[in-house]
Amino acid sequence: VKMRLIELPLCFFVCILAAGSAFQLHAGRSINIRTRSRAVSRLAMMQAKQLEVENVVIIGSGPAGYTAALYAARANLKPVVFEGVTVGPPGGQLMTTTEVENFPGFPDGLTGPELMTNMRLQAEKWGSELYTEDVEKVDFTSRPFTITSDSRTVKAHSVIIATGATAQRLRLPSEDIYWSAGVSACAICDGAAPMFRGARLGVVGGGDSATEEAIYLTKYSADVHLFVRGAEMRASKTLVDRVLANKKITVHYNSVIQDVYGSGKDTAEYTNFSDSPLQGVRVVDTETKELRDVPLRGLFYAIGHKPNTGLFKDQPGITLDRTGYIVVKPGTVETGLAGVFAAGDVQDKEWRQAITAAGTGCQAGLSAERYLVHEGLVEEVHLETAAGEGGGAA
Repeated sequence: VKMRLIELPLCFFVCILAAGSAFQLHAGRSINIRTRSRAVSRLAMMQAKQLEVENVVIIGSGPAGYTAALYAARANLKPVVFEGVTVGPPGGQLMTTTEVENFPGFPDGLTGPELMTNMRLQAEKWGSELYTEDVEKVDFTSRPFTITSDSRTVKAHSVIIATGATAQRLRLPSEDIYWSAGVSACAICDGAAPMFRGARLGVVGGGDSATEEAIYLTKYSADVHLFVRGAEMRASKTLVDRVLANKKITVHYNSVIQDVYGSGKDTAEYTNFSDSPLQGVRVVDTETKELRDVPLRGLFYAIGHKPNTGLFKDQPGITLDRTGYIVVKPGTVETGLAGVFAAGDVQDKEWRQAITAAGTGCQAGLSAERYLVHEGLVEEVHLETAAGEGGGAA
């Protein structure tokens, strides 16, 4: 049950303080009973709010967090969502994605920020309580769980972790200028975009992900360049053989990209999705130190992702794999700690798609509801504005 942990002694104290104010004197003047009563009432409400236990708290946003919030809200759980600010900002990685063409239901595509704005509004409409704040600390050692942001501390019976993962970047001098306007961290997400079709493209990396992305991009380009830092690729032999046998792929060994260059125009609000402003990369040979320019219209990073899991490293029941991803039970979003769930890229190092993140967010929202009901902890909060607007299960 959603509890208000105000003990009887506190209630008794508040009542005595309110009643006694009628007779209390200070410096020869009576204290205004109404003013004191209002102050005591506000204090009691603040204390009650601080000690209230939420049904579910969602840490993170993006497709996973907002979908989890939507399903939890439609179950009348009134979820509290900490969207994030600096680490895993509101909307996640899609907030830096230009055109999204592979999310079902949008045949003409839409931008990443548009998709995230729609998801956020939908979660909020059904009663999600959203805070654009970073969670600074969690405590899963005792129940209810404690979640602390830079502005508040919240108790919760269940927690959904949807903090996502951050794509590793090269941090090139001009990288930010062309990010999502020629430079991307996801070939599967962006490779089919009009600006890249038929264009000369590049991939950075020498592992399995890089070789897979280079092969994938040959569907849309007949001229793909793979830039490998070392003298050989680190990918599996099967993938290496496929790359070397593919006449559409040129491998550059001992090659480190120093910078990207292009039209020089401000691409902060780039909207011409049919043409990339990126014109090429500047590469240095690590052996000869030779510097050369390689013309490209698209560059894809495949140098890994870093899951945003620092908050949960030492928490009981939360297991991280060797690369930092949260381990969940196969086929579920359940962690090793009952009542704590993980959704989206924070636990998915294979697919990393908006649609798969949303799918696990749905699982997490439903799983949290099932857990709360099973444990007898749930308190439904009905939202009047959403009543009669199609409350059936999707």
